[in-house]
Amino acid sequence: MDYRNPAQCLGLLQNLPAGDPIERLTVLANLVAGLLAARPAPDQHLEILEMARPLLDKARAKLPGLDGNEPLPPDSQHNELLLRVIRLWRDLSHSYAAIAMLDAAVGTLKDQRALLAQRRVHYAGKIVSEFYRAHRALPAGLWREVHESFSAAEFDDTHRIRVSDSLNTIWKAQSALEAYISVLLLDVANAFGRSGQEWTWICRWAERFAPYCSLDPNIEGRKPITYGLDLSADHGLRPLGLLAKGPDARYFDCAKLASQIQSVFAQFKQGVSPSSLGLGDDCSVDACARLLLSLYRPWGLASAGRRFPRRGSTGVVELCAEWLAIGFHVQGKLFEQPHHNHSRTTSSLGHLRNELAVHAFGEHAAGVETELPRNGKRDFGHQHLEAERLGLVCEQWELLDQSVGGFRLQQRPHAERFSHHQLVGVHPHDGEYFLLGQVSWLMFREDGLLEAGIHVLPGLPQVIAARQRPQSEGLREPYSQAFLIEANDVLQITASLIVPEGWYKTHGTVEVFFDGRERKLKMAQLLLVGPNFEQIGFEELSPPPA
Repeated sequence: MDYRNPAQCLGLLQNLPAGDPIERLTVLANLVAGLLAARPAPDQHLEILEMARPLLDKARAKLPGLDGNEPLPPDSQHNELLLRVIRLWRDLSHSYAAIAMLDAAVGTLKDQRALLAQRRVHYAGKIVSEFYRAHRALPAGLWREVHESFSAAEFDDTHRIRVSDSLNTIWKAQSALEAYISVLLLDVANAFGRSGQEWTWICRWAERFAPYCSLDPNIEGRKPITYGLDLSADHGLRPLGLLAKGPDARYFDCAKLASQIQSVFAQFKQGVSPSSLGLGDDCSVDACARLLLSLYRPWGLASAGRRFPRRGSTGVVELCAEWLAIGFHVQGKLFEQPHHNHSRTTSSLGHLRNELAVHAFGEHAAGVETELPRNGKRDFGHQHLEAERLGLVCEQWELLDQSVGGFRLQQRPHAERFSHHQLVGVHPHDGEYFLLGQVSWLMFREDGLLEAGIHVLPGLPQVIAARQRPQSEGLREPYSQAFLIEANDVLQITASLIVPEGWYKTHGTVEVFFDGRERKLKMAQLLLVGPNFEQIGFEELSPPPA
């Protein structure tokens, strides 16, 4: 097969056999690369690429190991496949650019220049999306490729012209500017904190909402905290106050997008389905609402919204992700079924009043009283030995920086796998107590180091026993390990339970045992959810002991 021959390539596309998606992708990638090297007549080249596009899209969707549900290490068996996909998108972007350049002299595709520009930007953006889906750091120079593809369309004054695009599932059309804005929206969507399914929705929604955003070269008088862009820089959107003024600066206007997102929420309340709103038929209203709410600030308000500044720090932070291991390190011993004849349950931590500013990682809140554990200072040396004996050892992560809300860590991955949004036990390098945290994001760097963002749940956790309320009063399941965080008005902490995933039911009840007695709690609100836990606000149905 001569992939440099347009006639043979057309015949191949018309008779491409069904089969393994990797084999189909390989054949199509060889076709794209061969034509790019041969540079056939622009009209022939364009015809072949347009015929290949839907075939490539279907083959990519079926590739194994690239679904984005887990970070993809550089030494993974699927890494080579990822690099082949990235080379394919780059070859396609370069191919449409080459067609436009060759046709400039003859002008046979003059009416197709807007299409060539849109396709070039679209495929340059798909490279960014692939790195984000794989939770991999973007290589140096990639953003400049994307900016250059858009700048060429802007220079040619074709960037605002919409062209037909069957792969755009919402509008079936797109301009080069809209393709470019779609990529910019992806950049501020917390890509490294999303699952593969969430990222699929976000990519679709970026195309859905891109027409409601615009770029303006006039940046004078704009608020410095709003987003802007530097077409000569190797990064995406940044606050305008951090950008140098010049001909390459652009103001990112998303005011209309904010109104659109608000409209979607209003229609959700009226019972309108996500598919009717152009969000897709593969996501529920609740899932859509949660994800869209997390995108409202960066997409609709053009604000990263960091509550607490980060500060550089060094040290070692211990993490564990297995449910029983978290409980062991929080209370210093394995969870046991409670004995109802005990007058009071205790742990090796003792009882510490909630006035401790736990979420400040050792920084006590002003005017707050604390008590030491009744058993004195925690013996972590003995606890580590016991953890090794039980196979409940924590993994050590290097601290890169921290804020009042969490940590940024790195390590070369070991045995334990961490996933997005899961509950973890956290022992800060300068803290005396194990806390509860949630994995906010994960990203592999090119050198193979894994970075992680950990959000720490405010409050000091206590290990308690809990069980779901049975339908029949005669049935009683054994207790399971759970965690309690008591309310604290000073620190604005809401009382909550942390239980295994799947327990929450609207107005449901749960039985808990701590402080020597059984209590019944009514589930009031689902505060936080992850793959291995739910954090639930509750109301007491039985009065606490005096």
